[in-house]
Amino acid sequence: MSIGIASIGGFRSEYQILLMNREKLMKMAGAVRTGGKGSMRRKKKAVHKTTTTDDKRLQSTLKRIGVNSIPAIEEVNIFKDDSVIQFLNPKVQASIAANTWVVSGSPQTKKLQDILPSIINQLGPDNLDNLRRLAEQFQKQAPGVGAAAAAQEEDDGDDVPDLVPGETFEAAAEDKVAA
Repeated sequence: MSIGIASIGGFRSEYQILLMNREKLMKMAGAVRTGGKGSMRRKKKAVHKTTTTDDKRLQSTLKRIGVNSIPAIEEVNIFKDDSVIQFLNPKVQASIAANTWVVSGSPQTKKLQDILPSIINQLGPDNLDNLRRLAEQFQKQAPGVGAAAAAQEEDDGDDVPDLVPGETFEAAAEDKVAA
């Protein structure tokens, strides 16, 4: 038994509207599928935030705190256990009332031994213990370096000998066969 409702006076019947809505729904659902019938629908594409929004938010917070730019700073060194984070020509901002310091720029992580000669005049008395510990490490490594060099000289006897000028491998092979 089929139910048919005729349109009266130019108005569409509820059945016709239902059929049209079903067709629209099928078209929309078909556009979402990546394959055929029974395949998984595509996932919603995630919208990624840009890092500029984070930078803007940080700058607005710093402005609210009231940081002031400090000019003419050539280098900033942040000391960690046995390494140093070094900023060359950074942008330094500070708010002394909020106890906030901002160092921005491109950081480089280096070992303390590599950077020590250039920063020894910057170290204060509070880093004297670190300096002593570093000197002890150098002294411990120095005998190891000498032993490694001696071991290297002993290994030189196992290397391939140098070629004698005027001789070839063929001539040496013929001499062995003749002997």
